[in-house]
Amino acid sequence: MSVVVERLESLRELMRRHGVHACVVPTSDPHLSEYLPQRWQTREWLSGFTGSAGTLVVCLDTAALWADSRYWEQAEAELQGSGIDVMRAGAADVPAPSAWVAERLQAGSTVAVDGHVLSVQAGRQWREACEKAGLRLDTRLDLAGLAWPERPGLPDGTIRAHEAPWACRTRAQNLAAVREAMQRNDAQWHLLSALDDIAWLFNLRGNDIPYNPVFLAHALIGRDNARLFVDAGKIPAALQAELLADGIALHPYEAIDEALAALPEGERLLVDPARVTVGLLEAATTVTHVEAVNPAHLLKARKNDAEIANVRRVMEHDGAALCEFFAWFEAAQGSERITELTIDERITAARAKQPNFVSPSFGTIAAYRANGAMPHYHATPAAHAVIEGDGLLLIDSGGQYLGGTTDVTRVVPVGQVSAEQKRDYTAVLKGMIALSRAVFPEDLPAYALDALARGPIWQFGADYGHGTGHGVGYFMNVHEGPQSISWRATVNPHALMAPGMITSNEPGLYRPGRWGIRIENLVLARAHETTEFGRFLSFETLTLCPIDARCIDVAMLAADEIAWLDAYHAEVRARLAPLVDGAALDWLQRHTRPLQA
Repeated sequence: MSVVVERLESLRELMRRHGVHACVVPTSDPHLSEYLPQRWQTREWLSGFTGSAGTLVVCLDTAALWADSRYWEQAEAELQGSGIDVMRAGAADVPAPSAWVAERLQAGSTVAVDGHVLSVQAGRQWREACEKAGLRLDTRLDLAGLAWPERPGLPDGTIRAHEAPWACRTRAQNLAAVREAMQRNDAQWHLLSALDDIAWLFNLRGNDIPYNPVFLAHALIGRDNARLFVDAGKIPAALQAELLADGIALHPYEAIDEALAALPEGERLLVDPARVTVGLLEAATTVTHVEAVNPAHLLKARKNDAEIANVRRVMEHDGAALCEFFAWFEAAQGSERITELTIDERITAARAKQPNFVSPSFGTIAAYRANGAMPHYHATPAAHAVIEGDGLLLIDSGGQYLGGTTDVTRVVPVGQVSAEQKRDYTAVLKGMIALSRAVFPEDLPAYALDALARGPIWQFGADYGHGTGHGVGYFMNVHEGPQSISWRATVNPHALMAPGMITSNEPGLYRPGRWGIRIENLVLARAHETTEFGRFLSFETLTLCPIDARCIDVAMLAADEIAWLDAYHAEVRARLAPLVDGAALDWLQRHTRPLQA
């Protein structure tokens, strides 16, 4: 922790020099990405906290880091001795960072946050809180970046076209749909910075960020032209010519500010305040800002029939890989030394054999015993568990394929399973089944579905801190909006359930120091029926992987729940059996037997 203490002191020296009394360091980059290139992992560098989300606030005499419930235990362990207090974001008695700052600083003090990694929406909230407390907000200083002497440069990954049959919409179709939305908003221009929106719009994929097939870029769309601001050296010459033929001009990545400043005076620029930064928008001074959700954000969330067909095939191949992995895992117990790191290696190797596999869709979570109680635990070479004795092993993993993105969680027993573990597991299973079988109105706010999955768990006086479901991209980010099945989520008027949306279904139950349970499938929202009361949707389960019956307390399941599970396993067996043989086929057949024959 001495390194963290030294880094914080370097930051505080810069704060004193610039007259700053509090420095806010969000987990963010100029594109407001969830997963960041090394250059913008400033919060992790300063604090030593390695979770994927969190906000660090450093004052001259104290510091605190806000982490959500996925990371409470991890943050406590990683920040011990650093002088940084852990703030359990989401707990009833924990103030928001802006309120915490306002309580500690005197009127007239200055709060600094780099506007180039702060969304317009968040910047507005910070400015209002500071003004109310008599504080000054400075968004032009990147003090945390200045304190980092060997800060990494920009990523230099390659960019390639996402082509048919995997790309199921042309660039012209995507641009036309976006321009229709621009016209509805009476906007001549549209600015995009969200990397997944840009990759989708132009049918391009990259590798600037681990696990997410995106690349650093901004885009400026006009009524009859489109500009992509990206390092041209990443794009092969043939692809550059293809983009130009499609009416897409390439400009240097850093030229976006100049282009925004040169927009015709008095025209209207469509921007999404949740997906554009304060620092970038400051350059667009000649135009009127029209705020609305990125059209691409909504368009790409609704997969078309061809994309859905590709995803179904991807799920079959992903399921076959999981059969191979789990067959090996069961056979190897007691004869090979298996660690949490081994799990990651073997499951990735199994997927890599499948057609059109590109990479994992996120870092595999293999968590044994108490480690499973940390929802986003990650094993490291320095700290990991050996899989031996009795316990529950939670495995959350996924793959990026040219035809879709997968994300699946299973819990399997090692040795004996206790009655209490079976009770927890079955409660989670009941919640997952309840959501899987839901029928609901089209355009229902996604958060309204949350209680269906939590109800069976609440009945046991338990709960879980993370959301129940997130959107999933199409060979794109594994976390995608707008839908979020979580009653704790910020109310979003665009987070409405619609046909074609792919969403995770992943209730859980975590007992700190003992075990964690999460069962996750991906589900597709599809038309169910239309009545005099409107259009109704239901879910098709996409993920194909047996749910381990050895952890189930069958007496807790109702007859219709058993029927659902048996029907699911029958489909898994029918669709995967042609793709596997030998030990993997044997494992599949054993684990898809009817629960009550």
